[in-house]
Amino acid sequence: MGAEEPKGFGLGRAARIKQNRDFARLRRTAQRATLGCLIANWGPMPAAGHSRLGVITSRQLGNAVVRSRARRLLREVFRLHQHELAQPLELVLVARASIVGKPLGQVEKDFLTMLRKTGLLKGARQAIG
Repeated sequence: MGAEEPKGFGLGRAARIKQNRDFARLRRTAQRATLGCLIANWGPMPAAGHSRLGVITSRQLGNAVVRSRARRLLREVFRLHQHELAQPLELVLVARASIVGKPLGQVEKDFLTMLRKTGLLKGARQAIG
């Protein structure tokens, strides 16, 4: 018998940004922060709902195995902490070259630090303005 996850911690199809027009819109209009192994672009949800995530990994990171691992790491840290966001938002995470070889704990630390500094976590004050 394995430990069961709390309901609502999934990252289903509706929680992902897939369309090029959504990525382009966020790139044009969203706020941006860079910290550690990731770059984050975010904006408010256009309609009421849950937060959505898009992930970008460049070929400069490495081969397909390396890029896939980077995507999995970024999706997992978002999945684990999506309910800690102050408000629903659209978030695009771009993997930087320093993510290669990092364990989940270090990627998670960079992600949470970025959320705290930008005021996107519940109870966090905005430091980057």
